[in-house]
Amino acid sequence: MRWRSFVAVGDSFTEGMDDAYPDGTYRGWADLVATRLAAEAGPTFGYANLAIRGRLFPGVVAEQVPAALAMKPDLISFAAGGNDVLRRNFDPNALVSRFDEVVGELRSGGADVVLFRFADVMARLPGQRLVAPRIELLNRAVGETAERHGAILVDLYADDTFLNPMLWSTDRLHLSAAGHRRVAAQVLTALGVGCDEEWLLVPENPAPTPWLAARAADLRWAGRHLAPWVKRRLTGRSSGDTVTAKRPLLSPITD
Repeated sequence: MRWRSFVAVGDSFTEGMDDAYPDGTYRGWADLVATRLAAEAGPTFGYANLAIRGRLFPGVVAEQVPAALAMKPDLISFAAGGNDVLRRNFDPNALVSRFDEVVGELRSGGADVVLFRFADVMARLPGQRLVAPRIELLNRAVGETAERHGAILVDLYADDTFLNPMLWSTDRLHLSAAGHRRVAAQVLTALGVGCDEEWLLVPENPAPTPWLAARAADLRWAGRHLAPWVKRRLTGRSSGDTVTAKRPLLSPITD
């Protein structure tokens, strides 16, 4: 094992929503990866997870990247920009340029850096015509940046398994527990580390839903998830306004 420490940086994807521990806090793919790396490296392995739900790219860069660099870890995961593509004022050129700069900063300290091409989440959400091209642009930039800086690329977009709705939570935006396990398996595979084969098992696709039942489900989803999201956008609030990082410091993993 060449990694003795791992810092995860990002938003809800890396925080672990919606893969809940029994106490209601979130686990997610990063915790799964860290636990597996710690099993290989031993009890001195350190893990920090700075990710906070709702964070936009500038916030991740300003708040989390300096903290991650200060810890001088061997391995850093960086996943940001997913929330930005959903905003009306999204500036693709500015984000792509800054993304490249940030990855260069993360790599300059000698750490290995894991980057992600995001899975196709828009298949189940409204606004696909507007947002899907933005995600494609971001994914293309991530791939080019990974190649330019020698980062480790995890290409979730190329994995059609993520079209299975069972890998997503009821809010249709965040991964389910099965989805997080699959991401963890892909990260560990990219790192050359073995994982539990069960993490790659995929639930069967649900049976087709009759039209009326599907529309009723859409209405329930809109009331429970879409309306609160729109309200937060209109009031300038974020789901992460009162949330702090779940593992702000490098520390050993204990069961």
